[in-house]
Amino acid sequence: MKIALFPGSFDPMTNGHLDIIKRASGLFDHLIVGVGTNTSKQPLFTMTEKISLIKAATGGFANIDVIQIDGLTVDVMNKIGAKYIIRGLRNESDYLYERDIAEMNRYLRDDIETVILLAHHENQNVASSMIKELAYFGGDVSKLVPAVVNQALQAKKSLGK
Repeated sequence: MKIALFPGSFDPMTNGHLDIIKRASGLFDHLIVGVGTNTSKQPLFTMTEKISLIKAATGGFANIDVIQIDGLTVDVMNKIGAKYIIRGLRNESDYLYERDIAEMNRYLRDDIETVILLAHHENQNVASSMIKELAYFGGDVSKLVPAVVNQALQAKKSLGK
């Protein structure tokens, strides 16, 4: 069985993330979306909220699970029996960043394969940080995120975060 891990902070999940998940789910027997914490950013959603939103957005897929991840990606991969890491690329800056991470992961575990899926043109300029900024200032992000995420963003805004 080919098991892949798609790790990320998903704060919030975007349509770009969802597109990568859909495409990767067709390539692997089992895709695990691993929700982690980006220590360099202030999260908008709690871990529980992020996992719940991703599960709601991916509920139609039988071969996808969503888990919380802590620690090194390779350690998580060992626990779940994954050999493949899924990553999405939007631009050349992403490539340089992902290349370095892929090489470090390969250093830590030499049988890991990083599978890169290129973002479709409509998602190439969409980043979670931009979504948060746009939503915070009242911009319409409804075409950039799954409907359930848009509703959650609107609820956060109405609660004053």
